[in-house]
Amino acid sequence: MDMAPNKNNKSKRKSNRNLFFAIGIIAIVLIGIGAYGVLGQSGQPAKVSPTSTPAPTTFTGTPTPAPTSSVTTSPTSETDPLYVGGTKVLLQTSVGNITLEMRNDKPITTTNFVNLVNKGIYDGTIFQRVIAGFMVQGGQNSSANVATIPDEIGNNNHNLPYTIAMAKTSDPNSATSQFFINVANNGVNNGPTFDSTYTVFGKVIAGQSVVDAIANAPVTSNAYEANSTPINPVTVLKATVIP
Repeated sequence: MDMAPNKNNKSKRKSNRNLFFAIGIIAIVLIGIGAYGVLGQSGQPAKVSPTSTPAPTTFTGTPTPAPTSSVTTSPTSETDPLYVGGTKVLLQTSVGNITLEMRNDKPITTTNFVNLVNKGIYDGTIFQRVIAGFMVQGGQNSSANVATIPDEIGNNNHNLPYTIAMAKTSDPNSATSQFFINVANNGVNNGPTFDSTYTVFGKVIAGQSVVDAIANAPVTSNAYEANSTPINPVTVLKATVIP
């Protein structure tokens, strides 16, 4: 015999449908809230702070150089007018090359130096006096008979680091072939009379590290001065005028 539907079962089924409907509404609301949190109000991806910083990658191969831009840029510094058109001299030494550029406002001194270079006076000479934090001195050639030249001090004569000046005796106008390269601001360190005594006629434009190596080489004492004679003297193998 067929049994009529029970009233309690109908109520239970209706309650279940209401429960499922409520669960569905809640699920839709939660999904919407989640999407809003991820997308943000503008619809763009929300910013998420990284949970950890990745470790740097160690590169063990040989890097490939990036292509250079075809756009040329203007020099960042202006050309020093004292050196426009200045003659350049290459000193090939036993520890590396030094390139000098002559000033254009010291014609007597630069002409003398260039002439001595062209005569080979400096070839085979050594840096015979070296004092760290002061200067390196070279150009002594006992077999050369070099005439003295007048001083050219002028108003812009500064013994700055890596400038080259003529060595001389305590007498005025006594420079011949010997020169020195400053490794400090000696016009400041040694008083104003230093700049008014030694003619600065050029500067080192390449090979500053070579000058530093010579200046900091081991030295010993001699009969005239303490700790200025190189234990292993650096030789000027060849001095030449270059384009």
